[in-house]
Amino acid sequence: MTEPRIIGNLREESGKGVVHVEDVYPTDIDDLWSAITEPARLARWIGTVEGDLRVGGAFTARFTSTWEGTGTVDVCEAPRRLVVTTQDEDEIPTVIEALLTTEGDGTRLVIEDRGLPLEHYADHGSGWQAHLEDLAALIDGREPANWHDRWVELTPSYREMLSSSPRM
Repeated sequence: MTEPRIIGNLREESGKGVVHVEDVYPTDIDDLWSAITEPARLARWIGTVEGDLRVGGAFTARFTSTWEGTGTVDVCEAPRRLVVTTQDEDEIPTVIEALLTTEGDGTRLVIEDRGLPLEHYADHGSGWQAHLEDLAALIDGREPANWHDRWVELTPSYREMLSSSPRM
């Protein structure tokens, strides 16, 4: 079996987990910004998002990964930076930051999810990679893969990272 291509890494900061994933997409920055901020396009790769999507606004989300929770928009600097704070039913807040930069004929998307419980952040790493692969499918005009199956395939690689994660 071939090792999966890994686009992320894990680290610990102040006793919490941080997931960092990034990839380059064959589209311009405005199109990629639209794909990560417009509810109709979000629903095609990560899940449903409803509510006030302006800075300071509150929203609810249900991801294809089965994660459900609420959030607030902290920063929205179109088309380059988005920061949201999310919280699940256990009231564990995390901060998700998306940074977009033009790179050649495409756009690099970097996502960091900070504040994750250490016992689960490797699973979040494989989850974020599966989501970003579904985003790539959307950009390419393909149907997304089965999220759960891809998560299962990627999770061993992300769990192996735990032994080499830098501590800060």
